[in-house]
Formats: sequence, structure tokens, C-alpha cells
Amino acid sequence: MEEKKILVIEDEKPIADILKYGFEKEGFAVRCAYTGAEGFAAACKEPPDLVLLDWMLPDINGVDVCRMLTEQYRIPIIMLTARGSVEDKLYGLESGADDYITKPFDLREVVARVRTILRRFDKARATSEEEPLVCGHLTVKEQEHCVYKHGQLVSLTPKEYELLVCFLRHPRQVFTRTALLDRIWGYDFMGDTRTVDIHVQRIRKKAELDGMLVTVFGVGYKYVPQ
Repeated sequence: MEEKKILVIEDEKPIADILKYGFEKEGFAVRCAYTGAEGFAAACKEPPDLVLLDWMLPDINGVDVCRMLTEQYRIPIIMLTARGSVEDKLYGLESGADDYITKPFDLREVVARVRTILRRFDKARATSEEEPLVCGHLTVKEQEHCVYKHGQLVSLTPKEYELLVCFLRHPRQVFTRTALLDRIWGYDFMGDTRTVDIHVQRIRKKAELDGMLVTVFGVGYKYVPQ
């Protein structure tokens, strides 16, 4: 199996060292960066398979680094922070993060979350098809893990991509928020159903799906082609 590369962006060196030691022990290749600028540059130079990103960095905060990365790359990102309120979690997820872990954390949990996200990401790649999925003005090239709108590439986070493909592949099927959390984020995800609402809102805007990605009040969402 190919060695997975983890980039840790964490300004507290003891925490970065613990993460590096723990993940290397589990067979991962780990690089550490101690500022937002250093981490962003490291990701651009050699894109990792996943980023563990601290929220409170000394130069650029983690939320801004997350947005910068997701605008250019399709890299799964897990936010690490001592800020544990629901509002903070939603704000972190809205920035493009795929998961959110509060400090202090159990290293075993972090490793498990990372493995879950990487498995889902690898599965999406492995099950890609030769023929693109065409739905109106959208074209999904699953081998490239990309979505095009009127021929122009749409910048989506990994979870936004998975969620959009789920809707496009099941037109008119109603999905509850809980079902979408289980399907896209996995059973061990610690967030709540508002995570789905945030991602749907972003997909509507980015993919121009107003009137097609429909809210079924009291239930969830469905995609209705026009």
C-alpha cells in the first residue's frame, strides 16, 4: 500500500511532535509546519494526502489557510482547535474543513478519523468511471475528481464533491440530513445535521443549483433536474 503523506500545521511544537511520532508509528509519512504561511507553502510544494490544521496560528489563522488550500487543491483537511463551541465547529466546517477535532484530543481518535477520511477519499477515486456524468450544465469527471460548470472548473472541497455526486447520481431521491451524514461523513462523525445544511448552501451557490437542489421541509434534500 502506498505510504500516505500527512502535513501537520501546528505552532505548538510539542503537539506537532506528538502527532508526527504517532502517525509515523502508524506508517504515515509526516511533515510539520509551524506557521500558516509555512504550511501553505509546504502544501503547494508537495501536496499531501491530508492536512491536520491548527486553528490558532501565529500569522495566518487556520480558517484562512483552510480556505486558501481548498480554493486550489482537493485535499482533505481536519481542523484541530481548543475552540469547542458548536458555532466554532460550523465556522470551521464552512471554511472547507472535512472534520473538526477539539483539544485536548486522544491520538487514537485522530488516527481513526484520518483513516476514515482517507478511506472514503480513496474509495471515491477507485470507483470513478470512464464516462463523465453529465447533468444539465454540470459535468462530473470522476477520474479527475472534478466538476465543471458550463465548461469551467468548479472549486469544491472533497465533502462538497462527494455530496454533489450523491445528489446527481440519485435524482429526485429524498435524503434525510442524517442519511447524508452517514453516507458522506461516516457513522463516527461528531458534528450535527447543520453541517449538511452548510455544505448544501455552498453547493447551490458554486454549482448554480438554486431550484434544483431542493429542500424537503422537515425531511432533508433532493436533486430535481430541470
